Amino acid sequence: MSILVKNISKYYGNQKVLSNINFEIKSGEIVGFLGPNGAGKSTMMKIITTYISQNEGIVEVNNFDVVKDPIKVKRSIGYLPEHNPLYLEMYVREYLAYNAEIYKIGKQRIEDIIELVGLKPESHKKIDQLSKGYRQRVGLAAALLHDPEVLILDEPTTGLDPNQLAEIRDLIKEIGKSKTVLLSTHIMQEVEAMCNRVIIINKGNIVADKNLDDLLKNQEQIIEVEFDLEVKQEALNKIVDLKNAQNMYENTWLLTFDSEKDKRFSVFDFAKDNGLRTLHIQQKTFNLETLFKNLTSE
Repeated sequence: MSILVKNISKYYGNQKVLSNINFEIKSGEIVGFLGPNGAGKSTMMKIITTYISQNEGIVEVNNFDVVKDPIKVKRSIGYLPEHNPLYLEMYVREYLAYNAEIYKIGKQRIEDIIELVGLKPESHKKIDQLSKGYRQRVGLAAALLHDPEVLILDEPTTGLDPNQLAEIRDLIKEIGKSKTVLLSTHIMQEVEAMCNRVIIINKGNIVADKNLDDLLKNQEQIIEVEFDLEVKQEALNKIVDLKNAQNMYENTWLLTFDSEKDKRFSVFDFAKDNGLRTLHIQQKTFNLETLFKNLTSE
């Protein structure tokens, strides 16, 4: 078991921030840890990484207790906080060498990590010359230098453009093949793309803990779309996974799909291939974002 959280409660004065939290994460899982602002997820991650201590309960990382064996826990964890703390005036290799010295790691490991996270094209530069995406790679490289078994990522894709986001997402998925990854994010599409399990916390309580496939399976997807020109149903029937097409009025259709994937992209492709424009498109049914809203709304 990589992470064990058992009966964890945390108080700040009279305010109870976490209430009897329980979950386990096995090696090789990529778990999305979700919750609205103030739900307690950052507090839980700080407890796991030994930055703060709990008032009640037990947390173990690789069978090491976070209170009794904090040094061994830290050796087991690679941590990328939300605000990636980097020394901007240092060169990439200089910064990684500085971190490697702390862990008594040789130079070859630095080169291996630079290759792993795709930093080689920018590795000769100062960190303040790098884009946000490459700075995130530097943070990931530092977190991975000592080859930890567990990776804790707090908002790893915040502020990235679509290309950078896709690159970091693919990198995390690759890393997750051999390590346990717990990541916090507000971007639901990224959770659906990266994670195989979701834990949702609200007001200090776990309100959902399931495999992503179990949460989303057997859900029909309904998309309302308005085209700029008339469309025949025979043409719409050619869209892959389309189960039903209902004409609402004029050029507005209600399309029902038998698929867990976001089919809006298929509708956009259909419009483009048929010389149409989409004036309005809305996904009307269950997805992770809908579930999140249902579980965390007042």
